[in-house]
Amino acid sequence: MSSSVSPELVPVEPGAGAKNGPTVFRHPAWLRLTHWVNAAAFLVLLVSGIAILLALPRLFWGETGANDAPAWIELPLPVNLEQTGWGRNLHFLAAWILVINGLAYLLLILASGHLRRSLVPDRDQVSARHLAREIGDHLRLEKARGKEALRYNALQKFAYLGVVLILFPVMVLSGLTMSPGFTTAFPELFTVFGGRQSARTIHFLVASLLVLFLIVHVMQVFVGGAGNLLRSMVTGRFTIPPETER
Repeated sequence: MSSSVSPELVPVEPGAGAKNGPTVFRHPAWLRLTHWVNAAAFLVLLVSGIAILLALPRLFWGETGANDAPAWIELPLPVNLEQTGWGRNLHFLAAWILVINGLAYLLLILASGHLRRSLVPDRDQVSARHLAREIGDHLRLEKARGKEALRYNALQKFAYLGVVLILFPVMVLSGLTMSPGFTTAFPELFTVFGGRQSARTIHFLVASLLVLFLIVHVMQVFVGGAGNLLRSMVTGRFTIPPETER
């Protein structure tokens, strides 16, 4: 077993029946709480963000952009100005919930060692042979079994690190760049993103990548056993799938 096995993986039940392995305590309460708060906040951001986007479904590059200006990306969406008000208010509220929850999550994964222990790929996982096998398993929709089910696979770890350390920070900062009040205090954000409209475009593209990540994440939950994985993220208890089907 690799060194990435978490000390939280404490056996709590022996194998229950011929088809199940032992049950372990996999996820601590703080991880489960921040996960669900983050999921709820992101879904609210997605719905409210679409409402805001419908007011101007055209994306520009630079500082300015308007309906009669040439767009960098034209989205095939109907214009709807009626949804903008509630969309902006809800988006702003959910964004700050996401930021506060995200900062708490980041501090906790650093302080607890969860980042190093569970999210950084192990040495054996970055070999070409191992990665090729993982890609094949994903394409065949095969779930992890036995000891391998006790750690995230390399593709999961790369995806989680990309989301936590790159996509979410870029999404938050690009969103803040669209706020006149925030850019008054931190005008350097215009330099970072190349203007308010560029920040809006980057915000949309990053949000699209996060939606893609969410879709793949949900698919993998069903491949890996939705009931077992959902239970582990609600109660912390995870039943290890046997090495082979019985």
